[in-house]
Amino acid sequence: MALTLAEKILQEHIVPEACPNIQFKKGTPIPRGEDIAIHIDQTLTQDATGTMAYLQFETIGIPRVKTELSVSYIDHNTLQTDFKNMDDHRYLQSVAAKYGLYFSRPGNGICHQVHLESFGKPGKTLLGSDSHTPTGGGIGMIAIGAGGLDVAVAMGGGAFHTPMPKIFGVKLTGKLKKGVGAKDIILEVLRRETVKGGTGAIYEYFGEGVEKLTVPQRATITNMGAELGATCSIFPSDASTKRFLESMGRGSDWSEQKADEGAVYDKLIEINLDELHALAACPHNPDVIDTVKNLAGKKVTQVVIGSCTNSSLDDLESVAAIVKGKHIAPGVEAGIAPGSRTTLLMASKAGILEDLIETGFRILESACGPCIGQGFAPNSEGVTLRTFNRNFKGRSGTADANVYLVSPETAAAAAVTGVFTEAETLSYEDPAYKTGVRISMLDGNDPRLSSPMVLNCATNRAMVIPPLPESEASKVEILRGPNIKPCPACREYKSNLSLPVRLKASDNVSTDDIMPAGAKVLPLRSNIPEISKFTLTRLDETFYTRSEEANFADCCVVGGENYGQGSSREHAALGPMYLGVRAVITKSFARIHKANLINYGIIPMTFANSEDYVKIKEGDTLELVDLDNSLKNHKPFKVLINGTTEIECVNDIAARSAQIIMAGGLAAYTRKGGN
Repeated sequence: MALTLAEKILQEHIVPEACPNIQFKKGTPIPRGEDIAIHIDQTLTQDATGTMAYLQFETIGIPRVKTELSVSYIDHNTLQTDFKNMDDHRYLQSVAAKYGLYFSRPGNGICHQVHLESFGKPGKTLLGSDSHTPTGGGIGMIAIGAGGLDVAVAMGGGAFHTPMPKIFGVKLTGKLKKGVGAKDIILEVLRRETVKGGTGAIYEYFGEGVEKLTVPQRATITNMGAELGATCSIFPSDASTKRFLESMGRGSDWSEQKADEGAVYDKLIEINLDELHALAACPHNPDVIDTVKNLAGKKVTQVVIGSCTNSSLDDLESVAAIVKGKHIAPGVEAGIAPGSRTTLLMASKAGILEDLIETGFRILESACGPCIGQGFAPNSEGVTLRTFNRNFKGRSGTADANVYLVSPETAAAAAVTGVFTEAETLSYEDPAYKTGVRISMLDGNDPRLSSPMVLNCATNRAMVIPPLPESEASKVEILRGPNIKPCPACREYKSNLSLPVRLKASDNVSTDDIMPAGAKVLPLRSNIPEISKFTLTRLDETFYTRSEEANFADCCVVGGENYGQGSSREHAALGPMYLGVRAVITKSFARIHKANLINYGIIPMTFANSEDYVKIKEGDTLELVDLDNSLKNHKPFKVLINGTTEIECVNDIAARSAQIIMAGGLAAYTRKGGN
């Protein structure tokens, strides 16, 4: 039977003994929604989530990672205003040396950009403790974001469990116009699908339009598939993929990956690239989409180009073509953060960096930086155009800023005009366009970018420290600073709970709302008692003090649709767990956050009738009784409100996840021999 590309790779990685309930037959579609277990080939972590992941990995007691390749990246907490972040860096480097990981130093670049350039392989599985790990789908990987504890288990050789996703096909036809970018493709998908449209699904791109997209363009699209709530997104691995890997000195890593002819998708989306115009995600959610034409003339005060979404050499080349010979408009502050040291070196050798500096761009560190509120915050009530992937309120570091997500082409046009402008309306020459199609920077159409001096930069791995031999690794001492604390244990499971509602939230609560990022909070990621003080403070600044006054007694949180969207940060589960949250009841959950709640023993429950949401108010007491029966026998949850009104909640928790909750979280479950 004809299979999609995603199904083919997943089937190659199924661990049958870890999912005995599936009657698995290779070449036959796996029923959607069934709990599957897959072998993980590669893992990545970044420093904001990595410290906790490795603290947990240490408790497993395995002397060396069991994956084909694991990489520890430093790209988030690079703003070193005191000892905390550098202490974390030293801890992570010593862990990598001891347990057999590659270590990417601060300044080497953003994990997803570097992994695409240096380590990703078509047909492989990648699990990362960052929600934008699906970037790897741009070269034909099944690349999935997860909580750090799931990644720790995978590094120890454990399978990754997930409900078998639906496969949504996205058929691309035509070709992009000059001035319209790959970012506009994913913004169009978000316009149609919304931030919750991809929950429980993989987006698979195909069609003749795919052939006209470079690997960096494809990676932009798979990166922002995370904003759809998708498990991951994937492109075929074809001739373009091969050229990209060859340009990175990794031609031997290429393999062809494509869907079977006649593959059937659970849903089909068709986009004609000929008809696509520049788009923008408006404040304060990635699916609030408008055309740049409708926004034209609106004043802009800041432009930032970078992030794991749009910081490749292709992106910088597009920007340089538009701004060359021009200057940043008065009243606009503009910055660029190249995605990797490789990108920065190549841009410098090719003269692109010079063009950007002459225009007036500030060159920022090759790191996440402004995307997570680490510097370059906009002015109060500012209008900032960013080539990033998220524009949640306050994420930029300025609470009242208006953040728009746009393509590098649109950002460049606004930088030099001072207002929203369609790049296609400007007069400029882009050497990367050949017969109307963007050609990758290394495909030979631009002499500046195909010289040996530029190409040699692509294979420079000086900022990556390879794993030590086992004989040397065993002698390494783990370095721990005073801010690095052990991960707190989950609370003991109880079959009956009486829980006051400590907070009632609305729709689309993000993990930024639950546990903020930014320069003030991020350095505390290794210290749960301290970082927990910021839990849910964006929704209610009294949440921590009220929890403290209650002596951190058991409680619950109630939410609306798509609760926990955004980052994979498990701290958004760890913080609430530490403060006493035992259950979260919502209309619906984002995938990764729901998994993280389970991993830390918090019961995720959804209203059987969404109208029951209005029956509960903050301060009510909810009785959860006979949880054993619900979890062991997959029965609906019964909830009693204030001892009088009974409602029902859906129990869509898989059998293994139920065992994790009853064991007191994934760490305890793993120590007890769970698979």
